[in-house]
Amino acid sequence: MTAVLLTLSAGSATVKTREIEYRQGETVLQGFIAWDDAAPGKRPGVLVVHEWWGHNEHARNQARRLAEAGYVGFALDMYGKGKVTTHPQDAQAFVSEVTKDPAVLAARFNAALEQLKRDPHVDTTRIAAIGYCFGGAVVLDMARAGTPLAAVVTFHGALATKTPAQPGKIKARILVLAGGADPFVPPEQIEGFKREMQAAGARFEVIVYPGAKHGFTNPNAGQYGMPQLAYDAQADRESWAAMLKLFKEVF
Repeated sequence: MTAVLLTLSAGSATVKTREIEYRQGETVLQGFIAWDDAAPGKRPGVLVVHEWWGHNEHARNQARRLAEAGYVGFALDMYGKGKVTTHPQDAQAFVSEVTKDPAVLAARFNAALEQLKRDPHVDTTRIAAIGYCFGGAVVLDMARAGTPLAAVVTFHGALATKTPAQPGKIKARILVLAGGADPFVPPEQIEGFKREMQAAGARFEVIVYPGAKHGFTNPNAGQYGMPQLAYDAQADRESWAAMLKLFKEVF
């Protein structure tokens, strides 16, 4: 672990962060945890699952923002320490490697979940997960599998699945935040997801932001050389507010 870093944020929050190495089997993973050190007592924990680029600054920043909002944010690592890229071909290779065995995917997520629960600031009965792009698909799959989470939130994540949720299995509240101009999450995919959730008896909500492209929450979305990606400040603000609203309801 590295030394604790101290950051003063807006308002009275005093956000501290820490790097955490943890393992899933023989794979070393790199986590990043953030919490408000001025807040008393235990509070809900929120896992942050990164985009397909890997455990990058975007994921870490979401953990910091969660800490400022009163939660413990834990940016997990689905690929393995050091596996971060800005090249789509590398990102696709990372995704393919971790998704070829669903058991490994679940084990990576659950290793982070257990790591978060060990943090002394976390109320282990109140845990949620959020994900971006690839990470959004991951948190949805964990919800489909019946992982005991209070809520999952997906930001511009794929919604299709080869293993639809079974009736009564989903425990988490689900919030889908999608871009209306995202070619990777077209309207027919959204409608199919709604039918799946209705059949499963899940408690869910879908919000679509007109004109928003894939990656609308990432200020660096334009650096990857993919025209399908673009940052949208309004959609970013509104989707974050929608997430916080859900958390106030479930926690």
